[in-house]
Amino acid sequence: MDPSLDVWTLASPLVSLWMYRFYIYLGFALGISLWICFQVLTKKQLFIFKAKNSQEKSVPKATQGLMTNGYIALQKKQTFVSGVKIFYGSQTGTAKGFAAILAKAVASLDLPVEVINLKEYDPDDHLMEEIASKNICAFLLATYTDGRPPESAEWFCRWLEDAASDFRFGKTYLKGMRYAVFGLGNSAYPSHFNKVGKSVDKWLWMLGARRVLARGEGDCDVVRSRHGSIEADFTAWKATFISRLQVLQRGEDKACGGRCKKGKCDSTPHGSEEPGPGPHSGGGSHPGDAEEQEPCESSSEEDLEPGGHPGLNSIVDVEDLGKIMSHTKKEKGEKDHQEEKTSLFRNTRKGDDSEGRAMITPALREALTKQGYQLIGSHSGVKLCRWTKSMLRGRGGCYKHTFYGIESHRCMETTPSLACANKCVFCWRHHTNPVGTEWRWKMDQPEMILKEAVENHQNMIKQFKGVPGVKAARFEEGLQVKHCALSLVGEPIMYPEINRFLQLLHCCKISSFLVTNAQFPVEIRNLRPVTQLYVSVDASTKDSLKRIDRPLFKDFWQRFLDSLKALAAKRQRTVYRLTLVKSWNVDELQAYAELVSLGSPDFIEVKFKIDGEWWTWIDYNRFQELVQEYEDSGGSRTFCAEDYMARTPPWALFGAREKGFDPKDTRHQRKSRSKAIAAS
Repeated sequence: MDPSLDVWTLASPLVSLWMYRFYIYLGFALGISLWICFQVLTKKQLFIFKAKNSQEKSVPKATQGLMTNGYIALQKKQTFVSGVKIFYGSQTGTAKGFAAILAKAVASLDLPVEVINLKEYDPDDHLMEEIASKNICAFLLATYTDGRPPESAEWFCRWLEDAASDFRFGKTYLKGMRYAVFGLGNSAYPSHFNKVGKSVDKWLWMLGARRVLARGEGDCDVVRSRHGSIEADFTAWKATFISRLQVLQRGEDKACGGRCKKGKCDSTPHGSEEPGPGPHSGGGSHPGDAEEQEPCESSSEEDLEPGGHPGLNSIVDVEDLGKIMSHTKKEKGEKDHQEEKTSLFRNTRKGDDSEGRAMITPALREALTKQGYQLIGSHSGVKLCRWTKSMLRGRGGCYKHTFYGIESHRCMETTPSLACANKCVFCWRHHTNPVGTEWRWKMDQPEMILKEAVENHQNMIKQFKGVPGVKAARFEEGLQVKHCALSLVGEPIMYPEINRFLQLLHCCKISSFLVTNAQFPVEIRNLRPVTQLYVSVDASTKDSLKRIDRPLFKDFWQRFLDSLKALAAKRQRTVYRLTLVKSWNVDELQAYAELVSLGSPDFIEVKFKIDGEWWTWIDYNRFQELVQEYEDSGGSRTFCAEDYMARTPPWALFGAREKGFDPKDTRHQRKSRSKAIAAS
């Protein structure tokens, strides 16, 4: 045998494999691909089989016959409307009767229905529940004498108005709530025809609720009524409401079909590109419509600036300044210097008459009255604090109750001067109040200011009679003013008769809490004893004070320092009110410490820890005795802060189980809107 043949025989298969290697690779690739496809198909079939078994177990036997090819033909029915709540505010019983008729019509649709008298309803506790409830809320509201709501709806309307103008609630507070309004009125009184229905419609929209139907307007004047009578007006609106309700039940959330402003539907959700609603009526045109059918388009235009902080029609407490500052930072830079000089000249020039001009202009009067201010004379005002309302209902007081023992329901918040010498970037009046460096206005007498302030305060307290939750004892106490917070707006110390005003307060046994912006050192030095004197320290360096407070005085920094020195000479209680806001002035802590040393306030540098116990509260009766002795002696018998201090109760101390909340009251926390939405 030829040896070469053996070699050829062994090598030939290898040579063949090498020559056809690409076909071999292709075969392997094809085999792997087929194997992968087989695995995928197998797993898919297994998944379908398991899903089918799961569906068969979850679906009742009676419906298993509807299953075809492993899929359920009958899907779970979704609920779009869970029920209807009908709220009514009635004076003579007409709205109540209409509510019963509407309830019967709604019940015919097999929908749960509840009729609620607004007198027995607390919006602070329950209105937000409607966000996630999938209910439709119908409001039947009568307009009573002079455009006021009926007695049964007074608290609801007052609460809703305050919430709509309070930036803390915001324009999405009731987002998710669906509502419709029918108003009852008489067009014989054109200036306030259906005013209550229009206002409630507007306020709900401003808080983010969604109108599902055009507002209906019933007219008692049979001559002008669109359908011949108020009953016929209601019947027509009711038919439209029921029809709309059926559409919503089916999940067909179409436009409301009403005559909307500028062709845009009122039902457009907040946050869309279309602007807010102009209310449209289910009835005909009436006198006064041109005036009252144009409510503010949205809270973002009138009550909130683009940055989300309060505009000229909202008010805010000092406790909330941090929130405002965070929004203010997003604004444009401050106005140029020339504009400030022009504004100063405009607001401080002398009037044509010898007495000077009135500080409160018609525009300012309108804006402040809209926000709930009771204006006094030509330059003063009083307003009911939200903490006064809270404590009347036994829901706790403001921080001054915890820190100093103030009874919030007996505290009157007022000011004898709406003017100020600063244009602070966080001003909650948003620079609508007058500004100036000296008093150039007509001046009212302090006796008149105090008398009208107390009377107006008492009248506002009286409006809470019968409001759900108001404690009878607190209501009676609230009519007797015990404290006066001179911190409402403006610079109280600018008022030339501020000392006389303080004397009158103390003669009436009313304690005084005065706040100043530290631009009037002479006035601080000349100030008579005050129960507690606050100085707002908004910055600790010259540059930051100019940037934040935007003072009108050229020598503002020296005035600031001199004011703090004048504060140090005061023997009564003094407080630094610091405004520390992240990214604005919190990096100046050392400079703040130097200012504290300069003014030596009683609080910040606390001097009232005695034998290991805190003494931050005030003995108000003792203060009144001491200040009377001071007045009787012509100022020779002075007294100091330690003479009228009182021991801080255990619940008000840091680390206490009560966390600063008076155990005599019941803590009430507003439901979180985010949680309410999550529950839907």
